[in-house]
Amino acid sequence: MRRIVSFGPAFVVLASSAVVLFAVPGAIHAISSAQTRARVTLARETLDTDDILERVNAAVREVAAAVEPSVVHIQVAGAEGRFRSTSGSGWVYDENGHVVTNAHVVAGATSMQVQFFDGRVSRATLVGTDAPSDIAVLRVEQGPHLIPIRRATGDRVMKGERVFAFGSPFGFKFSMSEGVVSALGRSARTAMGFAGLSNFIQTDAAVNPGNSGGPLVDVRGRLVGMNVAIATAAESRGSTEGQSAGISFAIPLAMIESRVPQLIAGGPVLSGFLGISFPNDAYDAGVSGVPVTDVTPGGPAARAGVQVGDVIVRINGSPVVGSESLRGEISSLSPGQVAALEVRRDDEVVEIKVTLGEFPRRARAAEYQRELASGFGLVLRDVSEGAVVWEVAPGMGAQGAGLERGMIVRSVAGKPVKDADEAATELLSQGLLAGRPVRVQIVDAEGVQKTITLRESDE
Repeated sequence: MRRIVSFGPAFVVLASSAVVLFAVPGAIHAISSAQTRARVTLARETLDTDDILERVNAAVREVAAAVEPSVVHIQVAGAEGRFRSTSGSGWVYDENGHVVTNAHVVAGATSMQVQFFDGRVSRATLVGTDAPSDIAVLRVEQGPHLIPIRRATGDRVMKGERVFAFGSPFGFKFSMSEGVVSALGRSARTAMGFAGLSNFIQTDAAVNPGNSGGPLVDVRGRLVGMNVAIATAAESRGSTEGQSAGISFAIPLAMIESRVPQLIAGGPVLSGFLGISFPNDAYDAGVSGVPVTDVTPGGPAARAGVQVGDVIVRINGSPVVGSESLRGEISSLSPGQVAALEVRRDDEVVEIKVTLGEFPRRARAAEYQRELASGFGLVLRDVSEGAVVWEVAPGMGAQGAGLERGMIVRSVAGKPVKDADEAATELLSQGLLAGRPVRVQIVDAEGVQKTITLRESDE
């Protein structure tokens, strides 16, 4: 008897499996899509009803509106070479026509033009520069278009605070970027080509070539610093070359406010002098304060009672996070001002008030001489007629420029110099270590007077 095999149940199972295989994922996708739509709808409704981000946007727009009319674009023309035309940024200091920028922006300039936010262009003259702090003051014609920037005088910017940088990155005039204060008391080689006075504010706001001299402001549109340099992968110490890597530096407002009035007054820029020595690399992320390794006999600190072994932890209420922080805080004060110190001595904290003296000219000039020797390979010494070339390092800029031992430097950038200190100061102030060409008048070993141009590098 033939056996009859039925495939009906198997087909039913197969068909059911196919339905499950194709229908269930579709159902799951449909449910997921519905949930996504529900989330989108809820998010849109929340954004429509909660205006917190719109209020943030409105506040940032107001920062731009409050600051931009005080920002300027600076076009600089030089005498020769690749610095024939450069640009930077600046900001209006007062209604008397004073504009502040970086010293390196205008170093070696033969003419300068300042463009305001409304398109107006004015010729500018140089009032004065301070190379150690990389600060310069220009003067333009007075008028109603001059709107001085607000300054956060007396308020200390803190790590984590939101800040905004203004300027002309890559020539894109009156740009604005946003970031936070990443750190304080940073040290970086300035755009003038030497360490100078740092104690910089570090931010992650996008700052690029052309931002130099532009203002750094807080959430109220008040000036807290001035952009000066950026760190790049190639040069982590600070530079104006390359592109933003999220690390930029700004000169603190306290330093600016101590320098600018002195430059406007036309007198020499004087820094406060505490009269102590401390390690240049005094910084430990786990320990605050800077140890005092020496006290100048009869100096301001000695008279006030500071002792070797004291650890300075605060100055005028600000934490001392390293040697650059301490050096910058002191330098931002003028002779005659009082520095309130908190020092750790043994197991106690002692408060000491020191009336600062005047920073010795020789000490500052000696620093310039060291920078000139290490960065350009030039050692100068005093002679009765000016400064004599005492040593020229092989393979460095001084040798490449044709300087030889025994030559006498009579003037720098048209300004007569009476000794080696003045020559070194003028060379750095003119931006030699930033690559700016600087014309010097020399007398060679045969008594022939001639003018040559010095450059750090021709690369």
